[in-house]
Amino acid sequence: MTHLMEDGAAPDGREFARLITVVAADRDRQAFARLYSHFAPRVTAFLRKSGLPANTAEEIAQEVMLSVWRKAAYFDPARAGAATWIFTIARNLRIDHLRRARSAATAEQAPPADSETAPSGEVLLLASEREAAVRAALKALSDEQALVLRLSFFGDKAHSEIARELGLPLGTVKSRVRLALGRLRTLLEGDK
Repeated sequence: MTHLMEDGAAPDGREFARLITVVAADRDRQAFARLYSHFAPRVTAFLRKSGLPANTAEEIAQEVMLSVWRKAAYFDPARAGAATWIFTIARNLRIDHLRRARSAATAEQAPPADSETAPSGEVLLLASEREAAVRAALKALSDEQALVLRLSFFGDKAHSEIARELGLPLGTVKSRVRLALGRLRTLLEGDK
């Protein structure tokens, strides 16, 4: 079933990109409703074809469309079409769901940890020394490298998000992370 635009024509990629841009700029509910009515059933079908049960596919499709609403400002029509962007969100949320499900299944199978046993003094001392070594190594990094590491690992941000936030090319962010991790490894191995 194809949804028609006001003039009776089927919407194309440019129209979807325009709708996402309107949602980003104006939080336009009608533009979002048009995106939702077109993409929600298609995303659900995509998720069902990937092997997810109907109720899970519908829940994730809802999450996808909520992400479209929340993250519309991150859409860049020069980098990807609207459908590609939306289905990438769907794919990533599907992967996240499968990882969570696998982690939950693994946690259920794992023997319960002995919560009564407190860590030994030696374990606490080693952890404290390791933490101090990491803090010292972080201080030895350049400001640029330390910043991208903090945003990536402590801020739990994707490299593309860091690139946008800092106004840097994605390749520069990735290089800084790689170089910083290499430098940290060298500094921490030197302590051994």
